Amino acid sequence: MAETRGSTDWGVVAFLASVGISVAYGIDASLPAFDEMRPDVGLPPGSNRITLAITVYFLGMAGGQIVYGPISDRFGRMATLRTGMVIYAAGAAGSMLATDFGFLLASRTVWGLGASAASLMNLAILRDLYAGDRMARMMSTVSAVFLVGPVVTPLVAEGILRTASWRWVYAVGLLLAVVIAAWTTRFGETLAPEDRRPLQAGPTLDAFRRVVTCRRTVLYATTLLFVDGAFLVFLGSTQQVFDVVYGRADQFAVLFAASAVVFAAGFMLVNPAIGRWGAHRVGLSVLASAILLGVVLLGLTLASDGVPGFWTWFTIQVVGNTFLALVTPVAMSLALEPMGELAGTASGILGLGGISAASLLAALVGMQLGETTTPWAVGFVVYASIGLGLLVAAGRTSEPDPGSQPAPA
Repeated sequence: MAETRGSTDWGVVAFLASVGISVAYGIDASLPAFDEMRPDVGLPPGSNRITLAITVYFLGMAGGQIVYGPISDRFGRMATLRTGMVIYAAGAAGSMLATDFGFLLASRTVWGLGASAASLMNLAILRDLYAGDRMARMMSTVSAVFLVGPVVTPLVAEGILRTASWRWVYAVGLLLAVVIAAWTTRFGETLAPEDRRPLQAGPTLDAFRRVVTCRRTVLYATTLLFVDGAFLVFLGSTQQVFDVVYGRADQFAVLFAASAVVFAAGFMLVNPAIGRWGAHRVGLSVLASAILLGVVLLGLTLASDGVPGFWTWFTIQVVGNTFLALVTPVAMSLALEPMGELAGTASGILGLGGISAASLLAALVGMQLGETTTPWAVGFVVYASIGLGLLVAAGRTSEPDPGSQPAPA
């Protein structure tokens, strides 16, 4: 393992949480600005097409994964992250200047392409430094600290919107890119020189083969695909439901920020649970709990013609999606455990398939939302149930596949 100047666990947490906040900013800062953005990019009031600005961001993130993975395994994590931050800044600038919807979507895709480097390097750096249950615990800690961003970001965006255009909300993305790029030089490289892989077709294709033929990795990754499909509806469509279904657009920023506090508490509580019972068992418990809440909400939704009481809907959604979010450190750490020195390439392959498919699954639900929340309730239960079935199957492949080389914890 290469030595990094951010060598303490809390140094790693602070750096990776900040990198994660840069990824989330491109999502969370957009949501309070949707109403102001629509007329400026040629959309009618209340149009749900504005949620495509979130979808294409995720698709950009997915597209970058397959490129950044092999590059980071060859040139290192920090050089790759700095390159991504340059692209991130270009996408943020384009989004800030957009005057029509097509250009906005193109710029948001570029922004997501840059953010994908940050998302991918988060996983690769963690896998460079940790493995197994310890990686899952560190990932949950990083996630808890990272959720300071979603608490603050909507409030910052709302504050900007009260005094200036939504374009200044996106301008903050430029500042984040500069901060992260500068921090990489202080943090230091985590990929040891002896673990770097040549950027050649043969070794790269062999790495792809090892990833996609590892049954354990594929099952855990596919679990996360469906769980993320359910969770991304929460990120992409909450503002629309607040506005169109419940007429509470003015309360969105504060309540969305409050939901992040619940998420952070969940990640802090799950950390000792993973240490005591193991990542897989905790994953089964939290996903089963999410499904139970989803079934309750679906019943209440159908009984109220698609519009349950606001506080009932909001409370169950927040708690249910917190349970879904807790599956991420479990499934991703166990998916990457057999990959060893292929952490970058493996993360890229999993990200390409997972983020793109999950984004499309979420968009499929989001585009069905109108004046009721029924499509969301149905999608939540269906996607999460499929994820649980896959998680059970993944647990039956308890040993890493032969030929994989896990790194020491």
